Amino acid sequence: MGQKIVTVFGGTGFIGRDVVRELAKAGYTVNVVSRNPELAKQLKVEGPVGKVVLTQGNIRDEGQIKSLVANSYAVVNLIGILYETSKQKFDSLQAKAAENIAKACKEGNIKRLIHISALGVDKAVGSKYARTKLNGEKAVLAVFPEANIIRPGIVFGEDDNFFNKFARLARISPVLPLIGGGYTKFQPVFVGDVAVGITKIMQNDDYKGQIFEFGGPKTYSFKELLQIILAEINLKRLLIPVPFALAAIKAFFLQLLPKPLLTVDQVKLLMHDNVVSGNYKGLKDLGIKPTYLETVIPYYLKKYKKK
Repeated sequence: MGQKIVTVFGGTGFIGRDVVRELAKAGYTVNVVSRNPELAKQLKVEGPVGKVVLTQGNIRDEGQIKSLVANSYAVVNLIGILYETSKQKFDSLQAKAAENIAKACKEGNIKRLIHISALGVDKAVGSKYARTKLNGEKAVLAVFPEANIIRPGIVFGEDDNFFNKFARLARISPVLPLIGGGYTKFQPVFVGDVAVGITKIMQNDDYKGQIFEFGGPKTYSFKELLQIILAEINLKRLLIPVPFALAAIKAFFLQLLPKPLLTVDQVKLLMHDNVVSGNYKGLKDLGIKPTYLETVIPYYLKKYKKK
């Protein structure tokens, strides 16, 4: 394919590392934009020598975005946050930055743009996270109609935020909260499958302009996921149902922590199931057999296991 360059925003994150690896394996030269390339040097070993390039960049600078995507064949936008801080806000990162990247791609005649959103953002609009993700989707497609939107469910893998967080919590707490009773449904998807899916979509121009939903092969309730985690780390903990209203009150105080265990916005997200709708193509349409949760989490949750 020659020296096709793919510029990746958010490539230093949990999903980004696998995406960078898959793109490099597919033969692309991957340009990873980072605020501090020195802290992302480990990404260079994710591909053959010279296939992964680190570039310093600020996504808040519209003019700089144009120069960052220049000469690229494609752009992948993985930027997203799970909670807001004084410096990082949902709207600026998940909506405005998404629009600015799309504008730069359109003006720079970039061939492909893949924008990573999240499953269920069109349902959980009461959540600021979901609402800004959905606004980001709309802004991208308004500017760059040929873009692909990818909506993954909860993504699991060695450095994930969900399974690691609850395993750590179980090590120090005698109880785990079943927010909303623990009935919310999830369809966890393996990070490696997400990365392969992104690469396959990029390699096929017939997929231009389509939305994809990435979910795993099995649906679980929130309670079932906590039970799986506890069984895996060999711990017994009380699972206490907590109504959404009470969880929101507790989250109001927890979100004041530097790395909050729970935020009010996340409680709002938990009021909606996080499963594929069936209205869009998914992993199976790309020839990918989704990976079962139970075959992967034992490898990285073992560090929390009670001896």
